[in-house]
Amino acid sequence: MKFKRSNRDELSINITPLIDVVFLLLIFFMVTTTFSKETRLLVNLPETNVEAAEAEASQIEIIVSRDGIYTINGRALVNSRIETLMQGLQIESGGDLNLPILLIADAEATHQSVVTAMDGIGQSGFSQLNIATQRPQELEGRVSAPN
Repeated sequence: MKFKRSNRDELSINITPLIDVVFLLLIFFMVTTTFSKETRLLVNLPETNVEAAEAEASQIEIIVSRDGIYTINGRALVNSRIETLMQGLQIESGGDLNLPILLIADAEATHQSVVTAMDGIGQSGFSQLNIATQRPQELEGRVSAPN
């Protein structure tokens, strides 16, 4: 017995259920996705320059030593806590949050101490931050004992 196939009896695949499943997955991922808002701090990165830049008289200079000790305008802080740094900034600025801040980090300072300083500057309300690095031998002559 032979079966004859006519042109009308072509095989077809119904992909409608597949499209429905893909559409439902798309809706599921769209609904369950969360977006996080990251806080950002505008930072002026240092430019390469052979000459040493002179510090402005009306700016606050924060030095981060190799050991993570903070110095504000030549005076070392008693500890490395962020609260102490913020109080020192408040005293040095006299409440003027428009003063530019120059953050100078030792080349061998840890990232955590530099980020903590940046966080303290941002939480204190300052918006003008410049970052510089310094060789260890240049830094040693600028740090004084705590008062």
